[in-house]
Amino acid sequence: MSLSQKLLLAFLLCSNCLLAKPKVLIFCKTAGFHHQSIGAGIKAIRLLGEQNKFEADTTTDATKFTYKNLKRYAAVIFLNTTGDVLNDAQQAEFQKYIRSGKGYVGVHAATDTEYDWPWYGELSGAYFGSHPKIQQAVLKVNGLPNDFTKNLPAQWTKTDEWYNFKWISNKTRVVLTLDENSYTGGKNGPMHPMSWYHEFDGGRAFTTALGHTDESYTDQLFLQHLLAGINYAMGRKVDL
Repeated sequence: MSLSQKLLLAFLLCSNCLLAKPKVLIFCKTAGFHHQSIGAGIKAIRLLGEQNKFEADTTTDATKFTYKNLKRYAAVIFLNTTGDVLNDAQQAEFQKYIRSGKGYVGVHAATDTEYDWPWYGELSGAYFGSHPKIQQAVLKVNGLPNDFTKNLPAQWTKTDEWYNFKWISNKTRVVLTLDENSYTGGKNGPMHPMSWYHEFDGGRAFTTALGHTDESYTDQLFLQHLLAGINYAMGRKVDL
């Protein structure tokens, strides 16, 4: 191959890299309760990708958690995972991935995951404790509007399964709180977080406790909120 041919090949390869869409991995393994809305969530996130120039793969296979495989993705989305879903070796590979500057998104039962792995708890930002029956409640935007909340009303009335947390990190930036006076069964008090983000261990993490019901994944307010979290985790520019 001549030098000019080599240069042309290198240019084409570089151009393809620049044009390639970022990818996310939707991980939805369950070792505990299995949410029926996982299918609706996968469909919704894939559609968000088509509309917003990213691609989404999905798996329940924890053996995919090798750094060699994960590094292909800008972020990993734990979609309603439950229980102990990664073994020690897979946990170490995922830690390496986050520490390389990549992102994590936790949706709803992601906080009901990996209770015996403190690093994961710090990454996700909370651990699930309990929940009352599904019912309507009021969510409040915490602080000034940003990309996570700019499309939301200051007080957002929604029906979902409202998590109480047995442990909450004090190192995240909360963007949505739950008004415990608007429903029955709340146990976290006046600052009851529902969505938050933070930089953690070299990477980025966004968690929302919303997303139990199928209807959440056709709710444009929720989907725009989730999209902002995915963009943040992928390292795209977002207004914080």
